[in-house]
Amino acid sequence: MTRSIPQVSLYEQDFALWIDDTAAKLKARKFDQLDIENLIEEIESLGRAEKRELRNRFVVLIAHILKRVYIDSAYDNGNWMVTIGDQRREIRLLLEFSPSLSNFLTEGFSDWYLDALRKVRSEYAKVKFPDEWQFSQDIDAILNETFWKD
Repeated sequence: MTRSIPQVSLYEQDFALWIDDTAAKLKARKFDQLDIENLIEEIESLGRAEKRELRNRFVVLIAHILKRVYIDSAYDNGNWMVTIGDQRREIRLLLEFSPSLSNFLTEGFSDWYLDALRKVRSEYAKVKFPDEWQFSQDIDAILNETFWKD
């Protein structure tokens, strides 16, 4: 009685080699040789990763804007400004490379604001932060305006 040894796909054996092999097959138009199931999974994964990055950066941005607006801390303001600038720049880049993500940002704004609000409230329990965003929800405004007084 012979036992069959389970076949392990290239995708499972060596992901980097699978990527190179898949790219080569696509370039050569050898579509019938593609590992379609894993290719679909990886493409969908790329989209989820971009959305997750946008969401995470946006929550950090809003949390730091809230800190800068509602907490008077000469000691922390500089660090918060650096973080605000960094997140704005990275969000702009994400939107430049994938403009359709602006729709995702607009749709998620309310939920993401609540995430940022929970974060800052847990860090600064004595500070009164507003339940709702008090400024424009326009993406350009969020990425460019100064919401605090110097």
